[in-house]
Amino acid sequence: MGGRLEGRTAIVTGTSRGIGKAIALVLAAEGANVAVCSTKVEGSQKTVDEIAAAGGKARAYGVDVADSAAVDAVVKDVIAAFGRVDILVNNAGITRDGLLMRMSDDDWCRVIDVNLRGTFNFTRAVSRPMMKNKAEGSLPSGGAIVNITSVVGITGNAGQANYTASKGGVIAFTKTVAKELGSRNVRCNAVAPGFIRTEMTDALPDDLKNRYLEGIPLKRFGEAGDIAKAVEWLVSDESAYVTGQIISVNGGMIG
Repeated sequence: MGGRLEGRTAIVTGTSRGIGKAIALVLAAEGANVAVCSTKVEGSQKTVDEIAAAGGKARAYGVDVADSAAVDAVVKDVIAAFGRVDILVNNAGITRDGLLMRMSDDDWCRVIDVNLRGTFNFTRAVSRPMMKNKAEGSLPSGGAIVNITSVVGITGNAGQANYTASKGGVIAFTKTVAKELGSRNVRCNAVAPGFIRTEMTDALPDDLKNRYLEGIPLKRFGEAGDIAKAVEWLVSDESAYVTGQIISVNGGMIG
């Protein structure tokens, strides 16, 4: 396909729809081989089929990101298939909203397990392979990791104690990974989306959507492609001196 990521290999989690799917498609369009990871392999395969139809290379994986052994197996298979891993995008995430006083242990733990522990599992699994990467032709050494967090990981949000804690944790984790791996040319950044238009947000009542829009200076909701383009820049050579940063893509919703 050609592009500025030609020959590099990316792992993207949470790719069956929405932001994760958009990221996988954009990276593939720029020439990356993409390991497409979703909870069920069927969801991954749909995205792989779209990539293949456009002339790209991808493999489908079904994996619970909270299962460290399963994550390790995926990373090993990706390296066996493509020779190396250069890019990781930790996008997989879930919500189980509810007021703190009524939140069950299971709702708390599952959100933390997927959103935060899953990010840890994949980052740990790729860290050694990325540190061992050697430049081959036009390919750089090291690697680029991008974690998808959220505006509410910065601001907090009533009814989402588990989700905001997990996304706030991802922000702190991102900064720590950047400090630990920077000397080996492995960069780690995060993207914090604001209100992104999805099937779920489309179903919200108009009065609620209008209230959200009042707090967005650009007066529109974001698109999955807005996040994908930010990720594309962060994993490319154009951002080679950027690490440990949280890039907010929220239409001016917060500074």
